[in-house]
Amino acid sequence: MIRLRRGVVTSVGAARTGAVELEVDLAGDSASALAYPELTGPVEIGDWVVLNTTAVTLGLGTGGVHFVVAVEGRESGHEPVGHVMKARYTPMQTAVRTVEESHAEILERSEGLRGIPVVVCPLHSMIGPVAAGAKRAAGAATRVVYVMTDGAALPGAFSRLVPALRGAGLLDGWITCGQAFGAELEAVTVWTGLLGAVEVLEADVIVVGDGPGNLGTETTWGVSALAGGNTLNAASRLGGKPIPALRVSFADPRERHRGLSHHSLTILRDVCMVEATVPIPALHDPTQRVAVWDALKESKLEDRHQLVEVDGRPALEEMAARGVEVTTMGRRVQDDPAFFEAAGAAGVLAGRMAAESRRWRR
Repeated sequence: MIRLRRGVVTSVGAARTGAVELEVDLAGDSASALAYPELTGPVEIGDWVVLNTTAVTLGLGTGGVHFVVAVEGRESGHEPVGHVMKARYTPMQTAVRTVEESHAEILERSEGLRGIPVVVCPLHSMIGPVAAGAKRAAGAATRVVYVMTDGAALPGAFSRLVPALRGAGLLDGWITCGQAFGAELEAVTVWTGLLGAVEVLEADVIVVGDGPGNLGTETTWGVSALAGGNTLNAASRLGGKPIPALRVSFADPRERHRGLSHHSLTILRDVCMVEATVPIPALHDPTQRVAVWDALKESKLEDRHQLVEVDGRPALEEMAARGVEVTTMGRRVQDDPAFFEAAGAAGVLAGRMAAESRRWRR
């Protein structure tokens, strides 16, 4: 059930493309809220707004802010630009023009990904070190494109990380696919998202992952990140080089995510049906390094995939040099270096593959 409340806007704060942060008075209590002006129309101080307060009521972390559903007494929106609905059959469904409409002939003529490396991330925060690693390994001119899937946040504007990476020159393009919306290009499926990244945005490296706020249920199969296995399958079928970014942590208090997360193990063992090149972070703590390798060997992943040990620290150096700070579950690089090095290792490997592919084409 949705929990709705009325409030009045008391201040308008930081804005980014497609989203604006607000403070709202709810019967004497001040609360943070987020509005998407393309859905609600402009929001100003003094406006009465209808808020979805469900996430805060449940005490959720990511996504735990109120969302503006409507501004009272004000019509919103423009003429639809396309014929594909996203967030379909919900009160906030929105019409977009997708790459299938705007570039249908190009997609239909496409020869596929032609060996482009495709890094698949189980968490949104990983796209930062992945992109930085690819840039560091393949050069600043390398075009890195992010394909955002719909297992978590649907509005692309909810991400603070994407505009930060775009501003720092670590991402060169952005596509939202499935039910996700709000990027510079829209796609109906992850398949056309991958093709659009290459054919329209001229990607040298593709990074795929959900928006902020993945969903887990403490069960093996009830995890949104498992869709990453399907993306690895799609990348291979389209002629790309599938690279899973491993979820590794020695700071996460949850046992199922300590060391090599069960998410990564399930994806590589049970969901991904193709051979992938798996970057293993070259951790400098011998105990941690052994723990990760033991988990891979126990699941017999050496028999199914190519395992390559890669130093992910150059990615973290690149992020620092460009002034980009990324957090995961509130933890920074110094709090959980293994997590960020694992993501960085995937980016470095993808960058090396992209550079080698470029030399081969020349």
